[in-house]
Amino acid sequence: MEKKDFEAWLDNISITFLSLTDLQKNETLDHLISLSGAVQLRHLSNNLEILLKRDFLKLLPLELSFYLLKWLDPQTLLTCCLVSKQWNKVISACTEVWQTACKNLGWQIDDSVQDPLHWKKVYLKAILRMKQLKDHEAFETSSLIGHSARVYALYYKDGLLCTGSDDLSAKLWDVSTGQCIYGIQTHTCAAVKFDEQKLVTGSFDNTVACWEWSSGAKTQHFRGHTGAVFSVDYNDELDILVSGSADFTVKVWALSTGTCLNTLTGHTEWVTKVVLQKCKVKSLMHSPGDFILLSADKYEIKIWPIGREINCKCLKTLSVSEDRSISLQPRLHFDGKYIVCSSALGLYQWDFASYDILRVIKPPDFSNVSLLGFGEIFALLFDNRYLYIMDLRTEKLISRWPLPEYRKSKRGSSFLAGEVSWLNGLNGQNDMGLVFATSMPDHSIHLVLWKEHG
Repeated sequence: MEKKDFEAWLDNISITFLSLTDLQKNETLDHLISLSGAVQLRHLSNNLEILLKRDFLKLLPLELSFYLLKWLDPQTLLTCCLVSKQWNKVISACTEVWQTACKNLGWQIDDSVQDPLHWKKVYLKAILRMKQLKDHEAFETSSLIGHSARVYALYYKDGLLCTGSDDLSAKLWDVSTGQCIYGIQTHTCAAVKFDEQKLVTGSFDNTVACWEWSSGAKTQHFRGHTGAVFSVDYNDELDILVSGSADFTVKVWALSTGTCLNTLTGHTEWVTKVVLQKCKVKSLMHSPGDFILLSADKYEIKIWPIGREINCKCLKTLSVSEDRSISLQPRLHFDGKYIVCSSALGLYQWDFASYDILRVIKPPDFSNVSLLGFGEIFALLFDNRYLYIMDLRTEKLISRWPLPEYRKSKRGSSFLAGEVSWLNGLNGQNDMGLVFATSMPDHSIHLVLWKEHG
C-alpha cells in the first residue's frame, strides 16, 4: 500500500475507532493483537512500558522529589527504598528527610554532617534503640558489693560512682568494670561529692569533711551545724562549699580554710538539697555567669545569690502550695535555665528568668513518682517498682524498667541518675554507661546500665 493511501486508511480507521464504545475498542485491540506477529508484539510491549510504567521519582527534578518525600513517614520511606536501585539512591540522598525522622525520635542532629547516607544509617540505629526502649530491652543490671553497712550517699561523675556508708567508709567505683578504685575511712556519710583529687562528705555527726583520695587523709573539717548534713556542693573557682542540714540552715564555707562565711536562714524544715550552679539567663535579679545557690526543703525551694561577696539575701522562694498541703519530692534539677522538682501533683518546671511556672506535667498515677533527671527531650523518673523514661515533647511514658526492692530514703540521697547527656537527645554515642544506681537492703549497690546496641 502506498504511503498516501495508508495515511488515508489510517485516518479513516482512527475516526471509526474513536466512535466505538469502550467494549468495542477492547474487542478491536484484542483482534489486532491476535493478528500481530512477534515484531508487532515487541513494539507494543516497549511502548506500553513507557506509557503505563513511568518512574515519576526518576523523572522529577531532585528538589521536587525531596519535597514529595518529606510527606512520607520513615517506615514508608524504608519500604520505598526496596522498589529499585534508583529509588533507594534518591531516598537515601534526602538528608533533611532522615534528619527530621531522627529528630522526631528524640535524636540529636549535628547539622555540620551533610552525608545523606550517614543520616539514613543513624535513623536505622535510632529506631532500633527506641524499639528496645519500648520493648523494655535497652538496659541491663549489675551490682557493686563491698560495704558492710547501709549505703546512704551516692554521687556519680564521668564513669565513677562514689558511695558513702554507715560502715564509716567511702568507696570510689569504676562503673564499667565494677572495680573499687579507692576506699577510705570516713565518718558516717549522708552526702558525698568528689573530683579527681578530693572527696567532700556531709555526715550524720553534723559536720562536713574534705578527704584526699590518694592518701585517705582528712584535709579539712567544717564544724558548725547542729543537725545532720544532708547535702553538699562546692566550687573550686569560688573557693566555696555549701551545706544543707537538719538544723534548717544552709551554711557557706571557705573550701580551702574551713571557715564558715555565712549561715542562710529561712527554712522551716530539713534542708535536703543544695545546688551551686552558674546562671544562664538574664533577669532583674541575676545575669548569665552569676553563681546561684538553690536550697530545698520539704515544701520550699529558696534561691540565693552566691559570689565573692559573703552576705546574701534570698532572691525568691518557690512552692507548689501556699498552705503547705503539698510537699516536694527530695530531688531537684537546676541547669541555669530551668528549675524542676516533683510533687504529688506532678512535675513542676519553673523558668529561672521569671520564676514563673512553665508547666506542670501529670503522668498517670504520679503521686509516687520521683524525678531523677530532666533534659530538653527526655525525663528520667522512678517509683517503688519501675524506672521510667518520659518524652517531654508529648509528656508520655515511652519506657519502663523493673526495679528491685531498694532501700527507701526520704531525703533522696540513696538513688541517683547516671549519665544524663542523653536526656537532651540521644545521638548513638551517649546511650552507654550508667543509667540509675540505688542502695539495697543487703548493703550492695544496684546498677541499671545501657545495653550495647548489638
